[in-house]
Amino acid sequence: MAEPAGYRVFRALARFLVAVFYRRVEVVGLERLPLSGPLVVAANHNQGLMDGILLVAALPRRLRPVAKAPLFRHPIIGPLTRLSGAIPVHRRQDERSGAIDNEAMFSAAESALAMGDAILIFPEGVSQPEPALMPLRTGTARLLLGAARDSGPAATLLPVGLMFREPGTFRAGSALVLVGEPVPTADLAALPTRGADVAVRRLTERLGEALQRLIVEAHDRRILDLVHAAESIWREEMPEAAREPKDRAAWRQRAARAYHYLAAVEPIRVAALRSSVECHVEDLERAGLTDRDLSRGYRAGPVVRYAFREGSALLLGLPLALWGVIIHLLPYKLTALAVRALRPEEDVLATYKVMAGLVLYPAAWALEAGVGCRIAGVDRSGWAVEEARWNYRVLGVSGRAFRGDVARAALPGKGGGILAAILLFVGLSLIYTYAGGIKAVVWTDAVQFVLFLAGGVFTLLYIPQLFDGGFQEVLSKAAKVPSFPPGQHTT
Repeated sequence: MAEPAGYRVFRALARFLVAVFYRRVEVVGLERLPLSGPLVVAANHNQGLMDGILLVAALPRRLRPVAKAPLFRHPIIGPLTRLSGAIPVHRRQDERSGAIDNEAMFSAAESALAMGDAILIFPEGVSQPEPALMPLRTGTARLLLGAARDSGPAATLLPVGLMFREPGTFRAGSALVLVGEPVPTADLAALPTRGADVAVRRLTERLGEALQRLIVEAHDRRILDLVHAAESIWREEMPEAAREPKDRAAWRQRAARAYHYLAAVEPIRVAALRSSVECHVEDLERAGLTDRDLSRGYRAGPVVRYAFREGSALLLGLPLALWGVIIHLLPYKLTALAVRALRPEEDVLATYKVMAGLVLYPAAWALEAGVGCRIAGVDRSGWAVEEARWNYRVLGVSGRAFRGDVARAALPGKGGGILAAILLFVGLSLIYTYAGGIKAVVWTDAVQFVLFLAGGVFTLLYIPQLFDGGFQEVLSKAAKVPSFPPGQHTT
């Protein structure tokens, strides 16, 4: 079944946001994902809306999220939620009346499964920042067993673990999506109706155990940071063993279990080890180094070549990088101020940053582009082009005269020179970036510059005419000039 156009738009936006916000996203176990048939994807919930956005971007199948009802009423998130085809669920903490009725949610979800769709659900029910699994709600088991009672094909219950490192830090965070083995459900679905409560409880327990095998339960973020730091050291000491993401995930899980065990039997030695690792991380941060920098030996030849290559890239790419800093400094600071003022919880920090950026970055681009194009004198040239088009359509001037008017009006004086220089600069920078001479962030800045320029030209060519008397000028012309078919001369 073809994906709806709205969902394709939502997925494209999700992939863009994930690629921009996170430095690295890895997916393990994708071969376990059924590409057809009814499916319930159940994941742990640590980063608010970003969990759902990440899964939509990472998994190659349409997912219909089960989302809390207040999101549908949000002015920014609501339209995105509807584009995703989400199913609203009412939670007791969201309803002031205290009484909730989710029969409509279960009915809509079961109908979707009957049509072979995939449902995305977070069985913990709430997002929380600590790296531990909260007690699961029974809704996921009730949904799957309820759908199993229908005559359609049995739905697959697929656990997915989400692991994050610095999840709330822009371009520093990374994510690992670990797809687990399907949870067995056939024996519980076959139980008689009178044993429904027992089946729901057992399936919820099975799902919880499956999710615990897919995440690192470190009890608090400080322990999780310690595990990540130890993993970074291990990766450099044993690169072959740490090559695959699943091996690194398994190592984190073993390290977390070992820490909890040793903290109970050897607390003094574990505390000393923890202090040493934390000091090591602080020293690296102050020096601007990584464990990889320390694990390699460096000879004079490679150092000279590296310095020449990176220095040349810096010099040639510096104009683009400076341009990116200039046009993004305002929305970057505004986003930081807005998030700081809203004071979100740790688990929704990334969500707040992304949602604020969706509003503030385009607004800042439009404002900056408008100012730049007005300074360059582009707005009046745009109106001149429209006036030439008016002369052609209403006054009936010849096509040659129309083309001459447009050529003279399109790039007048200073504005034309500036635009020509800008377009040449953009073209050269795109060619240079495509050749691989500078980092991907500069490529992003170059693409954003083109969008910035196009949006600014559009804004300044058309929108200001609503406010500077342009419509009145058109109406006055229309009142004085008789109508002629296009192409006739008014001699």
